[in-house]
Amino acid sequence: MPSYDPSGTGGDRLTRVLLTDDQPLVRHGLRVLIADHPRLEVAGEAANGEEAVRLAERLAPDVVMMDVRMPGMDGLEATRRITASPGTPPKVLVLTTFDDDEYVYGALRAGASGFLVKDMDMDQILAAVETVAAGDALIAPSVTRRLIAEFAARPAAPPPRPTEGITAREREVLTLVGRGLSNAEIATRLHISVATAKAHVSRLLTKLDARDRVQLVITAYELRLVTAPPA
Repeated sequence: MPSYDPSGTGGDRLTRVLLTDDQPLVRHGLRVLIADHPRLEVAGEAANGEEAVRLAERLAPDVVMMDVRMPGMDGLEATRRITASPGTPPKVLVLTTFDDDEYVYGALRAGASGFLVKDMDMDQILAAVETVAAGDALIAPSVTRRLIAEFAARPAAPPPRPTEGITAREREVLTLVGRGLSNAEIATRLHISVATAKAHVSRLLTKLDARDRVQLVITAYELRLVTAPPA
């Protein structure tokens, strides 16, 4: 399938998005949605993982919206290649269907900054793109905790990151991050300021050599700090 590669480039303040999905209608819908957003623009379209890797290198988008199940190279392998590219690679935001997609945990470990489900509200999708572009990770409590809990509990899960030097308070914070709480919610739960909660999360990222908040969630499950998603 041909890829979509617009010749124009937007202003510096626009977040450029590469759409990757093997369904043309899905790409078209996302393209129309993004075209109406004042801070986003479509950098290109890819119909499979191979195209996504090639266009991510050539177009240097800020965010790649990545489907998982595609013919040829799937989204997991494409995510791994894109996030491992030299320099400052684009963020990858995985698109999935929760009920039958067993690649999400692997995609997060491959470097994705989060994921969306395709039936999410359009405003949530746009907000998620901006969240990831800003350097944060997308943690959707209604979906992410269940998926990560399921896959992190599998025997094939990799060894957890070393936790030497983690304080008791940081362990508490890591547990709450694993449960999907925001910095504000962590602050309320632990009776600390939001700035202090944010500082604890930043130190955890450094001490655990974690790329983003998604990896902290994964680590919390791997360490069995969170063994099941809340009801």
